[in-house]
Amino acid sequence: MNNTNQIGLDNTKAEKLAIKLNSLLASYSVFYQNTRGFHWNIKGEQFFVLHEKFEELYNDLIVKIDEVAERILTLGYTPDHQYSTYVELSEISESKKISDGKESVTEILSALKITLKLQREILNLSDEAGDEGTNALMSDYISEQEKLVWMYTSFIK
Repeated sequence: MNNTNQIGLDNTKAEKLAIKLNSLLASYSVFYQNTRGFHWNIKGEQFFVLHEKFEELYNDLIVKIDEVAERILTLGYTPDHQYSTYVELSEISESKKISDGKESVTEILSALKITLKLQREILNLSDEAGDEGTNALMSDYISEQEKLVWMYTSFIK
């Protein structure tokens, strides 16, 4: 009996990865919408800088959302797509209306910390499964987001 999926990964390990990737997908989706809200509602002397930075961030998140969903499909599973499921599964909470720059950046840093934790968990699972595709994706995301943490932290200091 063959216990591997269409790309040759152990079915049990692929399922664990898909479940964790759906959690990341949910967290990214809430993070994306929060960042849109920060972009729309930012006020104050840092408006021009942060308005642009938040747009860069949510544009990056929308790409990552698509890549994560496609990775789930590649593993042979279905990505969640209902926003109610995202709110339930997300480790990132929905933000209230925030217009203060430092408060927005603090929330972004909190969300990045959560996504980095999730991605490291997925990286460990993908390593155990021999899943180089997911491994490479998570490794790239982690590198990018660690730099963002440094940059956003520098802004609020």
